[in-house]
Formats: sequence, C-alpha cells, structure tokens
Amino acid sequence: MGEPPDRDDEPPSKSELKRQSRDLQDLGESLVALPMAELDALPLPEDVREAVLAGRRITSHGAKVRQRLYIGKLLRRIDVEPIRVALEQRAEVDRQRARREHVIEGWRDRLMADEPGAWTELGALVPPAEIAPLRALVRQARAESASARPPASSRQLFRRLRELLAEAPPQ
Repeated sequence: MGEPPDRDDEPPSKSELKRQSRDLQDLGESLVALPMAELDALPLPEDVREAVLAGRRITSHGAKVRQRLYIGKLLRRIDVEPIRVALEQRAEVDRQRARREHVIEGWRDRLMADEPGAWTELGALVPPAEIAPLRALVRQARAESASARPPASSRQLFRRLRELLAEAPPQ
C-alpha cells in the first residue's frame, strides 16, 4: 500500500480557518482594551488603528460584534506576530508586577502577624534606619485593625514596603 498523503499539501480545514479567524478577532478585542499609550506604541497600519479606535467608541452590542469581525478581517492582511509579541510582553510585565505585589503583601502580613524572624529577614533587605518607622506603622496598623477602623496605616505600610523592597531581590 502507498504512503498516506502529505498533510502539508492540503489547505486548512474549515474548522481551522474558523479557529484562526476567532483568534484574530480575540487579538482585535485585546487591542481595543489596551490603554491608549500602549496602543500608540504598537506598529499598526492606519486602517487597523482607526478600526480599533472606532471599536472603543461603540456601545451597541450588535455594532461591537460587527466591529470585532471587521477588525479580525483587517488583521488577516498583516503579520500579527509583532502585535502578539508586544501583548505578551505587556502581559509578562503585569504578571511580574502582580508577583511583586504578592511578595510585598506577604511581608506586610508577616509583620502584622508578628511572625518570628520576619523582622530579622527584613532587616537584611532594608536599611537599618527604616526598621523603627516600619515598626511604628505596624503598631498603628494593628491598632486600626483591632478597633475596626479603615486600614490607612496598613496601606501606608504596604506603600513603604514597596518603596523599600524595590531594589531588593524578589523572594
């Protein structure tokens, strides 16, 4: 019997074409959701940029759907890989920021819980002159928490830890 036909010679199936189209429409939706400064930084053809900007102004559901389809159609004509790379880089920056904020939240929680060793570990990461003001913020935050007041000191502690740990290696 002969070998099976080579799949590379066949055109994409109808299902594959639909997946590709849906993927481009999703990419267009991501472009519509981008902050303006980040959208301006992307190398988009003028017609795609105009369609994305129009998509931001549309409020009607049906019109949004039509605009999504139109943006997907426009994206079929261009190489979208640079756009995907830029969006992935943006997503990675967001993930790193979120991880960093979780680390800072962990430090705040450890200090608020008076975890053994937390102050010693923190002392190795921040200048010694900063420990006393941090202790005062922790005391204020605990007092606020105990009296059910808004967590102003806890937020201030978070901001101060974020500043101090900005240069420290992630934990």
